[in-house]
Amino acid sequence: MRSFLLVAPCEEAFAAALASGADALVLDLGDAPARERAAALLRLPRPAGLRLYARVTPLASAAIDADLSAVVAAGADGVFLPEACGGASVQHLAAKLAVQEAEWGRADGATRIIAMATQTPAAVFALGSYGGASARLEALAFDVEPLRRALGAEPESLASTRPASPFAMARAGLLLGAAAAGVAAIDRPFADLGDEQGLFGECRAARRDGFAAKLALDGAQIPPINQTFAEVAPAL
Repeated sequence: MRSFLLVAPCEEAFAAALASGADALVLDLGDAPARERAAALLRLPRPAGLRLYARVTPLASAAIDADLSAVVAAGADGVFLPEACGGASVQHLAAKLAVQEAEWGRADGATRIIAMATQTPAAVFALGSYGGASARLEALAFDVEPLRRALGAEPESLASTRPASPFAMARAGLLLGAAAAGVAAIDRPFADLGDEQGLFGECRAARRDGFAAKLALDGAQIPPINQTFAEVAPAL
């Protein structure tokens, strides 16, 4: 898979997302009404090959079990776990998913996990612990806006390529952690929706460094992402 489109749980946004050409859609569950809308959308017919995921609340949230029950019952292909903190959090989530799959009659292991693995300072230090955590683990996703807020850094610091930047370190650590765990690395979303050339540039840099796919905020970002990540790597 090359592209993961983040989608609000409403019919209009979902219909547009289905037509975007994205390889996967990620529905944000949010509050209880959003969870119900997302579950209904997950049950709708979809194009062949399209995978559907749900971004659930963090493991520490009181809503996590209700989220998992809703998305497993609705047949989601997997879940994005915010604020993942190493292999222990994946193991915890995997155990919860096994219970829900048994309750709703789904095959054990049917629901995959993508860990949003760089959203807290502690998570960055745990990037080497994902190997062997669970056969459900499909990828590690890079996202550092929550990390920026935790550090109190200025917004423009996210663009820093300085080796000593905490965000550059988190990016490198995620790539290494994903490779060590034998799973894919997914690059962060590109925030400037109107800058197609900037998006192409960030996609090329991500692909060059070893990312396998990219998150998207809008359907218009899907063609550049799919084009870049589908290109054949140059011969060495």
